[in-house]
This record gives sequence, C-alpha cells and structure tokens, in this order.
Amino acid sequence: MAAAAARLRAAGVPDPARDARVLLAHAAKIEASRVTLIAPEELSSEVADRYEQLISLRSIRVPVSHLIGEREFYGRRFKVSGEVLDPRPETETLIEAALSRPYRRVLDLGTGSGCILVTLLAERPEATGLGVDLSEAACLQASANAVLHGVAERADICQSDWLSHVTERFDLIVSNPPYIAKSEMEGLSPEVRDHEPQMALTDGADGLEAYRAILGSVMLHLVAGGRLLVEIGHAQGGEVADLFRAAGLDQVQILQDLDERDRVVSGFRPV
Repeated sequence: MAAAAARLRAAGVPDPARDARVLLAHAAKIEASRVTLIAPEELSSEVADRYEQLISLRSIRVPVSHLIGEREFYGRRFKVSGEVLDPRPETETLIEAALSRPYRRVLDLGTGSGCILVTLLAERPEATGLGVDLSEAACLQASANAVLHGVAERADICQSDWLSHVTERFDLIVSNPPYIAKSEMEGLSPEVRDHEPQMALTDGADGLEAYRAILGSVMLHLVAGGRLLVEIGHAQGGEVADLFRAAGLDQVQILQDLDERDRVVSGFRPV
C-alpha cells in the first residue's frame, strides 16, 4: 500500500494515501476500515493482481469512483460510471435548500446518476418525482439508483432535452446543469476533464446556456408558489439570479456552500 501511494503521488494524484487504502480495500473486497487488520497478511495473487490494475488506472487519473463503481452522497452510496457526473459534496447544499420547505412533487432536470432526485424522495417518503436527462445511459443509471435506494415506485425517469418532454407542473424543480464555460475546461483536473461526460460538464459556450433553456419555459411547469433550485459555479450567482428575475421568478436568493462560495440560486413562481 505504501508503494502504491508513492506511485500515485508521483502521478500527481491529490490524496494518494487515501486512494491507495480505498483501492486495496476494494481489491480485497473488504471495508476500508478493515485494511489495517489484513496488513500483517500476505496478499493473495488474485488480490495483488486486482490491486495492481486499480493502481495503474488511478495513476492515469481514472477517478476512484469509476474504479469502485460508487460514490457517497448525502449518507448514501450511489452507483456511478463514466456515463454520469460524479455526485459531489457541494451539491448537498442544493439538497439542504430543498429540504428546508415541504414538497410533494419534484422534477430533477439533467438527473444524471439520480443522486438528487433519489435523495429528495428518500428523505420525504410522501413525495413523488420525475427525473429527465438527454442521455439514455444516465436515465438507466438513475433508474438503477432509484431501485437501489427503494424509491423506484415513486420515481419516473425519462429521456428529455430539459423540459421538452415534460408536461406536468411541480411544486419543486431542481437541477445541477452543465455550467462550466468552454474556456474553463482546460483548467479542470484530469479526473473530471478526461473521465466525466462532457455534456454534463459544459454547454460548450459561456456556461449559462442550460439556465437559459430551463428558464425559457420553467414557469409553465411550476405550480403557483413553486420553487426552482439550481446549482451554479461560484462566480455565476449574479448572472443566474438576473436570469431568474427576468423569467418572472421572485424571492430570488443566492445560497452559499460550506466553503462560503455561491452554490445555489433559488426562486419562486409568484402566487
């Protein structure tokens, strides 16, 4: 494990010791907390070979979540792959904002892994929801996570280009859309830039196209008093808030994450 950590460090991996430990646990099919218990033992050739393959892939910056097939989000483990955006801790800011008020019918635009929709349904057993995504692979991943966490009977998943195939109204609409500008892509880490789906990261333009698309028709899909919550890049708060107001939403707020960065914009359809 020490040798593996050294290899990862040389490859520029940000937290090599942690990754070496997590991947050894995965190779040995045990919980990471039990790695120290097997330290005195010789690794079987099967485990050693599997570990070598995992470390080699991590050395070329394949994300740990893709190697172990899952990522934790809001206390639950979600199945992920290279077809969907990795759930991120900062997105939990959107979850907290959504949970701060009651809702019974929720729409998740660009659902990806389904982590937002599934979490909101798991936290509110009386709620039902719809998740849409342009990617068929993402829809399948979201459906699998809905089954995994026992909310499949309350979650519909369908393929749609934002709101184009949505016909209902909702009291809560949420989205973590692609908000990275094309000019910012080169500055991303290799894990993100090279291994996560481009369509989930960037609009190929200024990073605001998804918000424009959503806000172009969102008022048709919110009940009176309904809320829209979107995740944003840390420098986009003012521009996205202006788009909310221009679309007719009121009580517009910019919410910060735990690092005190702008992370979510919230607005209501007037009653």
